[in-house]
Amino acid sequence: MTKSDSSVPSRGGGVLLHLRGHVLLFDPKAAPAYDASAGSRLLLIAVALEALRLLAVRWLLPAVHLLILIPLLLVCALALVRFVAGLRLRQIGLYPWSEWSPVEKSYFIQLLVLANIVFPLVFLDRLRLILAGPAAVSVLLNVFVPYLFFGFYQEVVYRGILQSELARRWGAWIGVLIANVLYTFGPLHWNYFSARGSVAIPMFAAIFAIGLFFGVLFRRSGNLWIVAVIHGIGNAYIVTCLSRPH
Repeated sequence: MTKSDSSVPSRGGGVLLHLRGHVLLFDPKAAPAYDASAGSRLLLIAVALEALRLLAVRWLLPAVHLLILIPLLLVCALALVRFVAGLRLRQIGLYPWSEWSPVEKSYFIQLLVLANIVFPLVFLDRLRLILAGPAAVSVLLNVFVPYLFFGFYQEVVYRGILQSELARRWGAWIGVLIANVLYTFGPLHWNYFSARGSVAIPMFAAIFAIGLFFGVLFRRSGNLWIVAVIHGIGNAYIVTCLSRPH
């Protein structure tokens, strides 16, 4: 997030306004202000959340369904930020729609439309198979919706909480880089360490590149909703369409 002391109104209009988001030209937002104590609590919250997630997956699945478990983890993350770190959710980038700039709103809507065109086209055959099958509703509830929430959870933890605090401590770009290294090679994706090199190397490279884009987008826009929602949509389509047939 930028270090400007105040918001600056959007410059330019018309077509230019609708293109600015694609080159990451967002209006500066005031850097969230909180003390070192709150920052330390944020780091502890990030560690605790990932430990809790790993334990929940190990001990609660399948007794507690993913459709319940993942949203609960997300709610827990937001509650810890608000009541343990003592921060308002806007301080990790979750601003109300009324405070979004025209550039943010335009870019977000464009990404929503593009994501829901591109992913269905890429996975057209698989989606047809799923939707034509008797388990279509089950796939929606058991895979698509939980992983939509899981993408949002990942952004809250690794960008909203972790990147925000690391950037406050060490500067924006070091914060972006370290948060993305932890996102790529940490507990979210460490299952790829046991995969063959021909699988692990391309996957880590892809995850790092996508994560870096999300990190830079969050840094430039200051808006966690954009990266969280788009990550969630991508997660939902990819996991649903690449999971085993039902």
